[in-house]
Amino acid sequence: MMMISSLVRRVGRLVHPTLLPATSPAPLHPCRTLASKQVKGNRKEQRPKVNSKKKKEVEIRKEQRPKVNSNKQEVEIWKNMTVEELARAMDRDFDHIVEALLNTSLDVDYLEPDSVLDDMWIKEVVKRSGMKMQWAKLRESPEREYRDAVPRPPADQSRMVPRPPVVTIMGHVDHGKTTLLDSLRKSQIAATEAGGITQHIGAFRVELPTTGETITFLDTPGHAAFSAMRARGAHATDLVILVVAADDGVMKQTVESIQHAKRAAVPIIVAVNKCDKPQADPQRVKRELLAHDVVCEELGGDVQAIHISALKGDNLLALVEATLALAEVLELKAEPDGPVEGVVIESRTDKGRGPATTAIVQRGTLKRGCVLVAGRTWAKVRYLFDEKGRVVKEAGPSMAVEVMGWKELPPAGDSILEVESERAREVVDWRNREAELQRMRAEQSVIQVKQKEHLDEYRKQREGLTHLSWRQRNFLQYQNTKGKLRPSEKTSHADLSLPLIIKADVDGSLEAILSIVDTYDAQDQCGLAVVHSGIGDVSENDLNMAVTFGGSVYGFNVAASKSIQQMAERQSVPLKLNAIIYQLVEQLKADLNSKLPPLLHHNAVGEAAVLAVFHVTQGKKKMAVAGCRVHKGQLNRQLRFRLLRGGETLWEGSLVGLKHHKDEVGVVKAGMECGLSLDSDVAFNVGDVIQCLEELDVPQVTTWDPGF
Repeated sequence: MMMISSLVRRVGRLVHPTLLPATSPAPLHPCRTLASKQVKGNRKEQRPKVNSKKKKEVEIRKEQRPKVNSNKQEVEIWKNMTVEELARAMDRDFDHIVEALLNTSLDVDYLEPDSVLDDMWIKEVVKRSGMKMQWAKLRESPEREYRDAVPRPPADQSRMVPRPPVVTIMGHVDHGKTTLLDSLRKSQIAATEAGGITQHIGAFRVELPTTGETITFLDTPGHAAFSAMRARGAHATDLVILVVAADDGVMKQTVESIQHAKRAAVPIIVAVNKCDKPQADPQRVKRELLAHDVVCEELGGDVQAIHISALKGDNLLALVEATLALAEVLELKAEPDGPVEGVVIESRTDKGRGPATTAIVQRGTLKRGCVLVAGRTWAKVRYLFDEKGRVVKEAGPSMAVEVMGWKELPPAGDSILEVESERAREVVDWRNREAELQRMRAEQSVIQVKQKEHLDEYRKQREGLTHLSWRQRNFLQYQNTKGKLRPSEKTSHADLSLPLIIKADVDGSLEAILSIVDTYDAQDQCGLAVVHSGIGDVSENDLNMAVTFGGSVYGFNVAASKSIQQMAERQSVPLKLNAIIYQLVEQLKADLNSKLPPLLHHNAVGEAAVLAVFHVTQGKKKMAVAGCRVHKGQLNRQLRFRLLRGGETLWEGSLVGLKHHKDEVGVVKAGMECGLSLDSDVAFNVGDVIQCLEELDVPQVTTWDPGF
């Protein structure tokens, strides 16, 4: 009982509020409430002291923080921006763009200032830089005013007058095209041409002595290299005289000339030449032309075929009459007044007179002082010359003249338009700008294709590495690229490349040579690249460029002064001057062959058959020895040997021993027996053949075939 009462007293003492300790969490005790209020008061008094310092520090930091330019908060972006353009739009540098793209799937190691970024990466850079993006308005929407020169609309028939026909003579090489022209105008041009072949397109005006009428003839080359010249001649003409040799028939360039004429939609007159030869067969020529849709009148078609002999002048009058009759049927007319329109037939640099072009006037009358535009250059006409070099005051429709006064050489085949003097530069600037835009678009498309290929390759490489950590991925990539060179670090041996500097007399010849070089397809053997090309004689700058690139200078129908030749000899620059197109190509192939290393060729100088196999012990090693009889040539121990079984090579190497009876010998001749052992553990069989091989260096020949 006493124990129970004492327990109750203890519990009461614990529960009574006056007996609770000061640390008791009871919230209703007045002392505890007062204490808590005091503590809260103390905290409130202490808090401003601490926060005031922090606020001051924050304010100081805000003052020290650089203010962001509000003008650059909104960044104008557009599609296919380069890294440099994006950095300029954001007012940042290149490194900032690279840092913003770190830790992304884009490989920043390959970024360059001119690298094009996809839209997603442009947006990512702007977002990570804390800026806003805004799509720029289309800059091409306000299109530039069209300032190009254009031909005039067709003239009224009442203002047009008859004009002479423009006739192009086409055909295969050495079928007598230039001889025909010589006979028509009583000249000897063919005798003065290099190699006896035409290598330029020539324009001549022939006045017929019988009728007094004039015809403008275009003489085109027949060689395979001058296909572009023939195409220009076909498009600048009213009709085509197709010259075919009666003793040779239809050849490759004959077919090509027919195709050019059909593309240009001009009528054809067939001139069957060399009919005076005993082996001539004009009927065979007409039958062969049927296969190319050229049907002569004798065979039920509408194409005139005239049998002639250009060398003797036989039946040329009939050819001229047929030409004039066809021109009359075509009713050729032109407007002699108004601005001039024409076409560039050929262009060249005349020493002492500057750039010159051979042109045919198609409309208007060309006079001295006219301002002309052709391609991306212009001219104020200073002089006009005819085909004989005489100065003429004016040139009407269908007349071929040489024009002097060009600022630069226009490409052959370009149209000529007369403009006002103040508009010439404006038109040229417009055309230059358009050409630059086209070039940029082409480069942009190439860049996009390369970027896509690189991205696909990168994703393909990363497919099998997604489960690895970045350290493991970097280690594997390092192992894969270890010892490999990047494309920019790859170097090719100087002896296995041939840089070219090409100079030609006229634009058409240069075009033909560059077309030939473009067909080069043996880059795996030896590199071939044109580092510079131009029109005119070989100059000191050409030699300096050849020294810089370690190349050769090729000149076609151009000259090199004695000082230039001496300079080339001092600087060890190969200078090759040619006047015939196929000789230049042969020289080029010879130079390519000289660059190629020789091929190692094995020539069998002896052959022996295995008659028996022995095993001998030499030291602690057991060796197989073949007993042989030499039945062809001789075996020389110093040369290489080959073991054949059933026509297949089992071994190739050197001999360890060669014995005749018991003596070591160096040579075993035909009919003798010998024993030999190899430097390898190869099992001999009776009937095997052992060949003695002589190593020869055979000159390597390029596989490039230019087609003629």
